[in-house]
Amino acid sequence: MHIFEGFLPSPWWQLWFVFSIPVIFFGIYRLNKLVAEKRELLPLLAVAGAFVFVLSSLKMPSVTGSSSHPTGTGMAAILFGPAIAAVLSTIVLLYQSIFLAHGGLTTLGANVASMGIIGPVAAYVIYKAGMKANINFYVVVFLAATFADWITYVVTSVELALAFPAEVGGFATSLKAFLLVFATTQVPLAIMEGALTALIFKYVIQVKSDALVELNVISESVLNKIKGANQ
Repeated sequence: MHIFEGFLPSPWWQLWFVFSIPVIFFGIYRLNKLVAEKRELLPLLAVAGAFVFVLSSLKMPSVTGSSSHPTGTGMAAILFGPAIAAVLSTIVLLYQSIFLAHGGLTTLGANVASMGIIGPVAAYVIYKAGMKANINFYVVVFLAATFADWITYVVTSVELALAFPAEVGGFATSLKAFLLVFATTQVPLAIMEGALTALIFKYVIQVKSDALVELNVISESVLNKIKGANQ
């Protein structure tokens, strides 16, 4: 998925930086506030960042100029919100572009927009809506992580279609072609990521459930309900 260095022409790579930079700065503000007020949550923050790094490094061949892989951003978005997830994703994408040749520096804005911002926002919205609707916690986590992954690839398709409209049919034809490849082939990976994220949250519930309450991920009553169901 990470768009390679130099793959996006002007003005698209610059415009995606304009879109991403304000969100990253807001995320840095939220991250500094979190670290200052709740330093005991740093290990969980590190785990969320490592989860993004490991899953998004599982590079698999895809269409020209890109690749396919899980994203890992749904977990960070649920735990810390989409702004902090954007910061974690930016750190991971920057490291991967410099040291792993996975993505690029000029395309960093576009990659952050798809994987680090819009995907996590989708996860956060789905999670909040699902919990408000009293859907099972693990089902909601599964859906949030799955769609964070899948929507990342939908956005990447939009980015590529905007930059490379078809000679016949323009943006719509190009978008259809990119979606056919990305949105279809990503479905199994997205489902697997959703299931893995739900399993990790089950572990967190067992060993660090107080952190979820402290982060307002779940309430005490929901936590007691989940623990009661697990017994």
